[in-house]
Amino acid sequence: MTTPEMHRRPQSRTVPLCLILAAIFLFVSHKLAHASPSGQKSKEKPYALIIGTVWGPNDRPVFGVKVRIRRAQDKKPKWEMYSDHNGEFAQRVPAGKSDYMLSADLKDFKSSDGKPLRLSQEVTIHVEYDERVDTGLHLTY
Repeated sequence: MTTPEMHRRPQSRTVPLCLILAAIFLFVSHKLAHASPSGQKSKEKPYALIIGTVWGPNDRPVFGVKVRIRRAQDKKPKWEMYSDHNGEFAQRVPAGKSDYMLSADLKDFKSSDGKPLRLSQEVTIHVEYDERVDTGLHLTY
């Protein structure tokens, strides 16, 4: 009498084939993911990153505040963005030695309790290289 186990094909031949196919697939997908379109490396310009949080008078993050960033020598802001739900904002600026001024435009902003808010002071940021600079804007009544 024969049992079903006696008629099964040994799986030792199929396991190495699966491993070889998986290795080939990973190798090809890795090469395709890291290949540039014309065979040249991408030449992205270096940048610095200014990241900050807008804080309210109650020391909680504030959503929806328009943040303006300008170079210290300029009169008008070059970048504008809004704080997100965590009160955070981020902006890429050119790498290199420069000073930036951060301010909040509260003209169209309505606080939840109806009191008018103002920025305690404009914030100065100094950037040297392609670096990340963290800061905060503090609002008062």
